[in-house]
Amino acid sequence: MARSSSDILLHLQTSDKSRAMLAGRHTVKSGCKSTDKPKEEARFARQEELDEESNATRFSSFLIGLKACALKKDLHQVTSIHTELRQSGLLQKDQYLGNTLVSVYAKCGALTKAREVLDGLPVRDAITWNALIAGYAQHGCGKEALGCFHRMRREGLSPNAVTYACTLKACGLTKDLHMGERIHDEIASQGLLEKAVVLRGALVDMYAKCAVLAKAQKVLDGLPVRNVITWNALIAGYAQNDYGKEALCCFHRMRREGLSPDAITYACTLKACGLLQDLHMGERIHDEIASQGLLERAVVLPGALVDMYAKCGALAKAQKVLDALSLRDVVSWNALIAGYAQHGCGKEALGCFHEMRREGLSPDAITYACTLKACGLMQDVDMGERIHYEIASQGLLEKAIVLGGALVDMYAKCGALSKAQKVIDGLSTRNVISWSALIAGYAQHGFGKEALGCFHQMRRDGLSPDAITYACTLKACGLTQDVDMGERIHEEIASQGLLEKAVVLGGSLIDMYAKCGALLKAQKVLDGLSSRNVVSWSALIAGYAQHGCGKEALGCFNQMRSEGFSPNEVSWSALIGGYAQQGLAEEALNCFRWMQQEGTSPNAITFASVLNACSHSGLLDEGQMLFDSMREKYGIIPDKEHYTCMVDLFGRARHFDKAMRVIEMMPSSDYPPIWSALLGACRKWENVELGRLAFERAIELDECNAAAYVLMSNIYAGAGMQEAAENIECMRIRNGARKQPGRSCWTDASGKVHRFVVGNSDHPQSRQIYLKLQELELKLSLQGYSPSLHWVSRNIPLDSKKALLCQHSEKLAIACAIINTPQRMEIRITKNMRVCGDCHVATSLISKIEKRKIVVKDANRLHVFEGGKCSCGDYQ
Repeated sequence: MARSSSDILLHLQTSDKSRAMLAGRHTVKSGCKSTDKPKEEARFARQEELDEESNATRFSSFLIGLKACALKKDLHQVTSIHTELRQSGLLQKDQYLGNTLVSVYAKCGALTKAREVLDGLPVRDAITWNALIAGYAQHGCGKEALGCFHRMRREGLSPNAVTYACTLKACGLTKDLHMGERIHDEIASQGLLEKAVVLRGALVDMYAKCAVLAKAQKVLDGLPVRNVITWNALIAGYAQNDYGKEALCCFHRMRREGLSPDAITYACTLKACGLLQDLHMGERIHDEIASQGLLERAVVLPGALVDMYAKCGALAKAQKVLDALSLRDVVSWNALIAGYAQHGCGKEALGCFHEMRREGLSPDAITYACTLKACGLMQDVDMGERIHYEIASQGLLEKAIVLGGALVDMYAKCGALSKAQKVIDGLSTRNVISWSALIAGYAQHGFGKEALGCFHQMRRDGLSPDAITYACTLKACGLTQDVDMGERIHEEIASQGLLEKAVVLGGSLIDMYAKCGALLKAQKVLDGLSSRNVVSWSALIAGYAQHGCGKEALGCFNQMRSEGFSPNEVSWSALIGGYAQQGLAEEALNCFRWMQQEGTSPNAITFASVLNACSHSGLLDEGQMLFDSMREKYGIIPDKEHYTCMVDLFGRARHFDKAMRVIEMMPSSDYPPIWSALLGACRKWENVELGRLAFERAIELDECNAAAYVLMSNIYAGAGMQEAAENIECMRIRNGARKQPGRSCWTDASGKVHRFVVGNSDHPQSRQIYLKLQELELKLSLQGYSPSLHWVSRNIPLDSKKALLCQHSEKLAIACAIINTPQRMEIRITKNMRVCGDCHVATSLISKIEKRKIVVKDANRLHVFEGGKCSCGDYQ
């Protein structure tokens, strides 16, 4: 608080120096009287007056200078004044100046300097400590603020209302509810809550930041007088903890009490509107803000408005708000970039990022995080890498924990999993978000084993999974058909009550059980859900469809409709995808037409499913027509997955020229799966030259792509180029590309899962299984079967190659099923990789020999073997 000149003089007179001066003056006056020298006395009196005036002027000058520095945040000038104060000796003699210097350093963010000044003062009081505690709290250093509070008390000083208010802020920052409650008790016992208005808002804010919203509400309800600050604290607390409805209720209640909202109230309420996607309420608040002219005056509001519109999906309105601003800041740009990214508009988000930079604004951690999300959506790994370089050069990765997860997520979505792994390995602090991003990436790209490895490593790091982690890990369990691990996660989820809280987990569990072939368990999960939705129904429909249970899939589809759920793109895509995996292209196409007749427009996922059906059945003309209609009729821009389907379609049909033209049409061919699809076709048709080109591009993009090495090795082996095949295998090992072992599973009537890998010998019935295989081998040879040795690319003796082929995981699983089930009973096997050509031929013949229907779901499609034929028509 500013002092008058008389206050300054009074203060100087009570300081040590002033007292010394007064004592000197008394001595001089006494001396003058005793010596009777009036002229000398007058001269000393005049000098004393001049000294007092000089010191008062210097004090006033320092004080004014420091306050100006605080307003301008001019740290350089503060340091200069500090030096002058130290040289003048005033700092040690005047506590008011010392307190001011501590406060100014703290306001400028120079907290270490503020602490040094405080430590050097001969006398400290509550005001001194308040300045430093406030500085730490204002700059987010809650732990340090609490440390100062405890030290102040150890020095025997009693906190005042300001001390308590700043310390409560620190409790909110550190989420230290216990300390906050102790301070609340102290305040109440001293009767301060009625005297100091500042404490009411501070208490509400502390409880809200600690997410104890019931207590925050109770404090507010108990106040005799409520003001905008206290209401703001509670509204902000509800909004920050995703309780949009409660935040809006507080806003309306505050208005009924006759209080006018300020900019903070509006900003928090707009956040609540975004959470609830209440566009109507958001627009009403926008009108109020505009009518009061607040948009240009309150820096917090433009970003809040853009964010609200973006969260409500009104991206055009969000853009319009931003475009109309005379001054745009990083916060408002961040809100728009985040909105575009959250709604899958990666191109627009990147456009905003570039526009923001052209305006001369520097991105912050939030900007980078949202832009990395956009890079992931666009699979623009080059742009993502440039941002990674910027982040690293600014040292932001260690400061902003959000960026670690954003980088991992971007690389994972771009399929650059080795880079995603490298990022997480290099983080000094890993959190659930970064681990979940990597687990999701591995699972999304079919690397179930690696995803589960990350899940276990995360737990070893002492981190607890959240709903997203569990959902991604369940996907990995489905990929690896690890139903035991899936069941353990199911138990964890149930014990934490997460199934009712996180809707995503119901569908994830159903999907996991379905992929593991445990369809009864999948059905049981759906039946047990208190709230079923289209997602959970779609997961079960897909499960039945993918396992060849068309009747059950259609039954689920109809039951879902009878319960009042309208099928959406996901449901239809599940049904179409199921037919596609079985090679039932006609049914898939009929479903596609039925869907449109019902009024549901296809989306990108639907097109991926129906193009996949055409690919698996060799329907070239239909596939081309559908692909062309995406852009022309439905306005859907084909993505990399659609191009991959087309390359697969033409490649399988041996139309390599058309497959290459599709790749040339792509905006960017830097996508490993598209080259793997071409490699798969080259393996089928033994096209060595094109296979070599596809292989080189695949490993250029990802040298750890083990599937590419395996396919190329098989191409060389099939062409009789054994040495070249061995060289590829050596390259794979040298580059650290880990080959995923083939795993097959059969689930018996009791629900027990029998798992097999090639050459498996640890099964309790191994002896009987291998005897059965020998018996089948003899019967197969009588049917004219001869092992296709080129499927083994290793340079080993022929007998060893034959033995390896005989011991493939799917053959072991089939033999196990035969010896454990009645004759002619259907057998269902799942495999984590594609069935090799030799096993496909052998299984067809086994179905004829054993007079059984054998259903094999591999990584690519569903094969239904019956009477010596496969549903795919040998169109693998």
